[in-house]
Amino acid sequence: MRFDDRLATVLAQRAPSAGAARIQFHQLLDLLGTSPSEARGPTYDTAYLRMAELASQIPAAERAAMLAQPALRLRSPRLVAQLASAEPQVASAAIRAARLSEEQWLDLIPALPPAARSALFDQAQMSDAAVELMQRLGIRGRGLPAPESAPATAQTPATTTETPLAPPPAPPPSPEGIGAIVQRINAFRADRLARDQTATLPQSGTDAPRLPLREFTAAAPPPLQSADFATDSSGTISQAEQHTAPMLIGVNLAEYPHLAGQIRQHQPIRHTAIALTGGAAISGDWIIDAAPQFDRQSGHFTGYLGRLRRLAPPATTPQSAESPSTDSQSDRLRQILHELRTPVNAIQGFAEIIQQQLFGPAPHEYRALAANIASDAARMMAGFDELDRLARLDSGTQDSAIGSCDLGDCVAASVARLQHHGAKIHVTNTDADLTITMPPIEAERLIWRLLGTLNSRAEPDECLHITLSQNQNMAHIAHQIPAALAACDDETLFHTAPNIVQNTLASGLFGGGFALRLATAEAKAAGGELRRDKGIFNLFLPMVNPANSADLTPSPAQNSNDKTGETTHIA
Repeated sequence: MRFDDRLATVLAQRAPSAGAARIQFHQLLDLLGTSPSEARGPTYDTAYLRMAELASQIPAAERAAMLAQPALRLRSPRLVAQLASAEPQVASAAIRAARLSEEQWLDLIPALPPAARSALFDQAQMSDAAVELMQRLGIRGRGLPAPESAPATAQTPATTTETPLAPPPAPPPSPEGIGAIVQRINAFRADRLARDQTATLPQSGTDAPRLPLREFTAAAPPPLQSADFATDSSGTISQAEQHTAPMLIGVNLAEYPHLAGQIRQHQPIRHTAIALTGGAAISGDWIIDAAPQFDRQSGHFTGYLGRLRRLAPPATTPQSAESPSTDSQSDRLRQILHELRTPVNAIQGFAEIIQQQLFGPAPHEYRALAANIASDAARMMAGFDELDRLARLDSGTQDSAIGSCDLGDCVAASVARLQHHGAKIHVTNTDADLTITMPPIEAERLIWRLLGTLNSRAEPDECLHITLSQNQNMAHIAHQIPAALAACDDETLFHTAPNIVQNTLASGLFGGGFALRLATAEAKAAGGELRRDKGIFNLFLPMVNPANSADLTPSPAQNSNDKTGETTHIA
């Protein structure tokens, strides 16, 4: 295996003089021209930026002469696209020297600037499909018909539309010569109009006229998935690739709150989400990676060199023919949540900037309002996370966490938190060892969601009973339902019921009914079950190495005579 470091070696050299700049430009032209079409990376990005800098130091005529050399190998569509955006003579020379495949030409032609399209007919390797594509795009011969008296007209009438008008060799033309030119211009326009009308004539068997673009069969350019850029010291994009430059140049990354601090401190930006607005090609959510650049001599910060990558859509799982709707609904919900997170995250970031006075002093009233806004945004983001978690659990895309913990400790922690809110709870543990197959953080989240929702709805003088036991190979929690919720049916209890199960300690943004539904999904994902049996909520969770597989649930009489059971009463 050989490691090709020629490009890095060239970039490591400086070009202090005009001669050195020409040599380095020629070297980069040769290396990039022969690089694979799929070649990407920081080294290639730096090379293209260096070529743009060197081009400003070399006259266009000299660059065109370099491109006209017979030994030049120009097989990179990306390099051809960059050269085609230069001066007309450089663009024409680059297109004539390009050696691209048919598929590469079909992808490149629609992206070429109008000034460079006229040189396409000078490219001898154009396929019939590429010529047809150019005709559909309105790219035609750039010359006027030759004069009728010209010898070339009589000999080669079929190629007169492709022959450029030669400049007059004698003094300024006479009035008759000007009239002849006007006639040729009118003839050229009439010929183009006739060809356009012929293309729109209806074919046999049809009544509707056919537009020229109806026959466009070349593959459409793929959606923009990545874009390279460079910024100045303020974080404003100052350079970009030819096809994205009009849309990206001028975008100030420092205006994004979650990027402002990193840019101010000249820190690398790694895998950070960002939302862009503008043209259809760049609008949407992206992932940005950028590295700070510093002047080699002075050490001053000069900006960022980075890349934007389109955010990948949420992963989907194969769907069965019996139930195609559940996963699709979950995916749509998660996509909506992603769209909502972006503006809420931005609002939260701006509020925190004002509250913390990161950009300068702010009045106390503004800081108080900003703190409230940041708090509300945080609650909304937590609610979005819960919705996303429920969608993943329902669709089966949530990865199962691995671990174990003691169920009695999780219940004791939640009961201790509820004690500070005046809850009255009577806990009976009939089994000292209830180790379940859930990580502690997952188990505590589930237990708190259940206990917090139910106990916060109890009356001030109401004491709820909780029993912990082992039922076959399951740890079992039996939780008494408070009187305020006992009369509710399952439809009301588990679904949207803001007047019944709202404003509970563990309800979150969407109320207690949603919290119970999420707890049910969490228990199912853990291999257990949460169900309501009349006035009791029964939670079953799988155990690690249960003592035996017999039904160990004690009867009420056994509970009253059990001397080994642990009973806790908290008021």
